[in-house]
Amino acid sequence: MDIPSTDVPPESMTSRDYYADSYAHFGIHEEMLKDTIRTGSYRAAIVNNGHLFKGKTVLDVGCGTGILTITLVKGKLEEVDLPIKQFDIIISEWMGYFLLYESMLDTVLDARDRYLKPGGLIFPDNARLYLAAIEDQDYKEEKINFWDNVYGFDYSCIKDIALREPLVDTVELKAVVTDPCMIKHINLLTVKKEDLAFTSPFTLTATRNDYIHAFLAWFDISFDCTHKKIQFSTGPHAQYTHWKLVKSFIGEGVN
Repeated sequence: MDIPSTDVPPESMTSRDYYADSYAHFGIHEEMLKDTIRTGSYRAAIVNNGHLFKGKTVLDVGCGTGILTITLVKGKLEEVDLPIKQFDIIISEWMGYFLLYESMLDTVLDARDRYLKPGGLIFPDNARLYLAAIEDQDYKEEKINFWDNVYGFDYSCIKDIALREPLVDTVELKAVVTDPCMIKHINLLTVKKEDLAFTSPFTLTATRNDYIHAFLAWFDISFDCTHKKIQFSTGPHAQYTHWKLVKSFIGEGVN
């Protein structure tokens, strides 16, 4: 946990005094803690596999509010010298939107390479990124084609910019018109930083005759190192999570 070096009295401290960058607001931590799929999955992975943790040293990277943590160390992991030199387990909730956007995975990999014992465990240890296509004419009309006529003015030059900007939103399963395709698998025990910048060919198979207005991305997380397996999905078929899903609209609809 990154605790600030400040002389501000506790009663006067704000969220920015406690957390940095995009996590400098209590609201994001409240949202994450209230995400029962996220928090409950981590809890289940730990509680249901207590024998893996008994008597072991555990490093929680990016512990946030410290919901899983007992001892906190001030500073960024890349800059601090931890009092324990090797850990049996690393646990981290590092995922961002589209799995990798503004995620902490680089820091987790640094921790793995510096502090994880040979044969150590990482919670979670596998992530999979998926892509599908959706019909979303109403939303596209509202968010993209809106720029064609803004109170009588032609703002269509903004449409290209709007199309290039992915949208984080909820999506109903009925909007999906193709089978999903996995475009990236990340094994946290073996992945390298350079593997995280990637291109991936993909093929989508239509499940019905319909229009395609956007691509939809989500990810699945699994704790495969556990004896009692735990996994969760952020996809349109699963229960809501604070990560939602990511939509990328295409220029013209495809039939």
